[in-house]
Amino acid sequence: MKCMICDTTCAYYFSKTYSEPPFDTLMREVGAVEYHKCPRCGFVASATHCELPAAQWDTLNRSFHSYLEDNANERFCNQPPYAEQAMMLSMLGRSDVIRTDSIVDYAAGHGTLSRIMEKHFDTKVPIYDPYVQAGDPDRYILKSALKTYKTVINSAMFEHVLEREDLEQVNRLVEDDGCLVLHTVICERVPDDPNWFYLRPPVHTAFHTNESMRLLMGQWGYHSSIYSPKSKCWVLLKADIATVERKIAALNDELQCTWFHYQSGFMDYWKGF
Repeated sequence: MKCMICDTTCAYYFSKTYSEPPFDTLMREVGAVEYHKCPRCGFVASATHCELPAAQWDTLNRSFHSYLEDNANERFCNQPPYAEQAMMLSMLGRSDVIRTDSIVDYAAGHGTLSRIMEKHFDTKVPIYDPYVQAGDPDRYILKSALKTYKTVINSAMFEHVLEREDLEQVNRLVEDDGCLVLHTVICERVPDDPNWFYLRPPVHTAFHTNESMRLLMGQWGYHSSIYSPKSKCWVLLKADIATVERKIAALNDELQCTWFHYQSGFMDYWKGF
């Protein structure tokens, strides 16, 4: 298979068989999963998931998310830090680093972040999700109603993709002077370990590295980035870092800690992992 980031031919890396209930049942028809690694950028993807029929992939996603909704302990385990994400978006918006008056949360699930933003930060964030359409019609938007935005939020989706087009659908929503806010795991090297925590959800299929994200940013025309360890989010900016670094530094000074790390190119915060 070809790497969806740099189009280099990938090689077999390792395999995983899901034996933990209930994921063993969800993955029974799939069987062992083969993961392939790109020798150039280190990006790792499931070759097995990529070969699934579309209907089977759709069923697996729906079954997994139904399981999360029915099991509170799983639903709240390793969830995105929504409060910190909302605080980050509000601070960056009020400091004129990003725009929150032109914003969408893409693949937003049940809209937790959107509800927090509106209730506690007085900011309306419309949401779109291909698998969750029920809910407040003033909050959810249809795919046909999507447009381009100054700020596009994408939380915990980059690890669920099967092809490059899945990523392109997100990036196409970002205006030329906008930003993309990402919550996912991005590390220096994806471990060849079937027990790695990020492999536990059977719908995690793609694993990004600092190098693969550096290449992807360049391909998409982003010039700088911010990382907030507390919100576990990257903000990819079309603007040069020189245009916002004083504002970010002022925020860090105000908070009396390094809430935001920033640099030109990709902010490769997790270098030792």
